[in-house]
Amino acid sequence: MKLDYRIFIIAVLIVIVVIIVISKLIYLFSQRTKSHDIEKRWKELQKLLAKKTNWGKAINQADILLDETLKIKHFKGKTTGERLVSAQHKLTANDMVWYSHKLHNKLIYEPNTKISKSVVTKCLLGYWKALKDLGVFNKQDEQ
Repeated sequence: MKLDYRIFIIAVLIVIVVIIVISKLIYLFSQRTKSHDIEKRWKELQKLLAKKTNWGKAINQADILLDETLKIKHFKGKTTGERLVSAQHKLTANDMVWYSHKLHNKLIYEPNTKISKSVVTKCLLGYWKALKDLGVFNKQDEQ
């Protein structure tokens, strides 16, 4: 009888381990799917750069993608800025990311702000570097 009890305990432990492993795999797959969606949306927002009138929209979408990524990666904070503070140790171009986020905010609150192509390029490069640092892009040449 004692042997049957041990077999039951071992079987329960095996089932628990299998459930944990399957749960972890599902979680990892869902994280990759979310990153893939953000990568796809990044490519879509790049199409907005063809028209000068869409530059602000591209910056806005890039900021949204960054914020969504920070949330997916579980950085703490109520706002994008607070999450950026939490993530700063992961970002190789922290100053550039803040430049981009501040420009985004300026465009939201001062919609008539004029921006040049070089400013838009610098801004989107900051977002791209942040997304790359956070694991959205797998290859160097995804820009």
